[in-house]
Amino acid sequence: MLMGATGSGKSTLINGMINYILGVEWSDSCRFKLIDEQTNKTQAESQTSDVTAYQIHHQNDFQVPYSVTIIDTPGFGDTRGIAQDKEITEKIRKFFSEKDGILTLDAVCFVVQSALARLTHTQKYIFEAILSIFGKDIANNITVMITFADGQKPPVLEAIKAADIPCGKKEDGTLLHFKFNNSALFAQNIDLDDEDNFDEMFWKMGKGSMKRFFNHLGTMETKSLQLTKEVLSERKTLETVVDGVQPLIQTGLEKLDEIKMTRSVLEENQNVIKENENFEYEIEIPKCKKIDIERGKFVTNCHGCNFTCHYPCAYSNDQDKQRCSSMKNGNCTVCPGKCVWNVHHNMPFRFETELVKEKRTYANLKKQYEEALGKSMTIEKINKQLEEEYMDVQEQVLKLNDKLARSLTRLKEIALRPDPLSTPEYIELLIESEKQSAKAGYKNRIAELEEIKKRALIVQKVERGEPLAEHEEESSPRAGLKLSFLFGGGASFTACCVAVHDPTGVRCE
Repeated sequence: MLMGATGSGKSTLINGMINYILGVEWSDSCRFKLIDEQTNKTQAESQTSDVTAYQIHHQNDFQVPYSVTIIDTPGFGDTRGIAQDKEITEKIRKFFSEKDGILTLDAVCFVVQSALARLTHTQKYIFEAILSIFGKDIANNITVMITFADGQKPPVLEAIKAADIPCGKKEDGTLLHFKFNNSALFAQNIDLDDEDNFDEMFWKMGKGSMKRFFNHLGTMETKSLQLTKEVLSERKTLETVVDGVQPLIQTGLEKLDEIKMTRSVLEENQNVIKENENFEYEIEIPKCKKIDIERGKFVTNCHGCNFTCHYPCAYSNDQDKQRCSSMKNGNCTVCPGKCVWNVHHNMPFRFETELVKEKRTYANLKKQYEEALGKSMTIEKINKQLEEEYMDVQEQVLKLNDKLARSLTRLKEIALRPDPLSTPEYIELLIESEKQSAKAGYKNRIAELEEIKKRALIVQKVERGEPLAEHEEESSPRAGLKLSFLFGGGASFTACCVAVHDPTGVRCE
């Protein structure tokens, strides 16, 4: 499997592999092309758009004594930004999950350009993003393939060493690597003076490297992809839960403010309310709104909760929603009601909430509670019910917190590297790097990174046991518990969820 940054030369290297396997010599009048890179894309975008496996079945005249499956992947780090890299990871996850697909790997070939003496923050991110895809058991199967190389020691070796990329070592302790110069592959091979014939020298260098690589490949231990599949699945689950937690934090805190304001109004105006049930007051409430989604993207919305459980989602067909990463054992793990999978649908919009001012009367509030609970309500009983809703909010978040914590713990156990985009400080470095380089599309990439940083802050807080969101402390009559909205520290909680039993709850327009 070949992986690397956009422009590292993966596709041309695969063409070089097929020419070596078929025994093509420098003096031959033809070359073979397995991958045709003639597209209308710029070099700043990956020329490869899908994960593709090429199966080469062994024949007697081949230079390699076994059949070979070569997996080509799109390049990381092109100008389309982080979303494109996430899409590549998702494509790899789907590729590994295909029925009757690839079950094992012998080598993960890390394709890098020779001249990278020092890694920029973006280049380091690419290295880490690729490594974070795999399970720890793949570490000894990583091989470095160096492109655009000459006869000298490649400067990139120091960068690889500094980045602590796991790979084999030679007997003298230097990193095991294979050098290639793809310019020789389709170069002119006739009517050249000896002193101008660098291409033939590069061809011979590449042929020697190919021979050593395939000899080395034959000695490597084949590894199951089971652990890597689990890493990819766990990362997908973590990402889905974090994406679900974000709006719940916002909506939950807004809902709690609404409860607090309502209680305050009721307590401060008890005497007035007893004399006039049509007492009117104004309050800020979270109101749901629909946001149109981009064409070609899909969403998983809960019809029962009016809640976006997963966006963007890979599955457009409602019959496939059971396979959405927000689902487990037939139920959603994200929406407030934890509803069954078949009430979730792909729609042309997603849900968001915004604060709006609304005038209410005590009479309507009382009526709503009486209809919802089926009994007569007093101010004291309504206050008690508001307190119960307050606690329901916290319970929802504790469950999400447990799920996040379990995913993080499992990933630490099995993943070769942590996701580089799980560290807010590192994302900030990428943002600064984008500002300094100011390459085409950098403003969109910065906006994307800012959104990712919000998710990373949630993950970091769960890992450290810090508050997800701070809120003013209040005493709760329920067992004397303090509603501190903190979680991760003993018996304290964080309120970040929709109070699903609230009859005045979040409405959608």
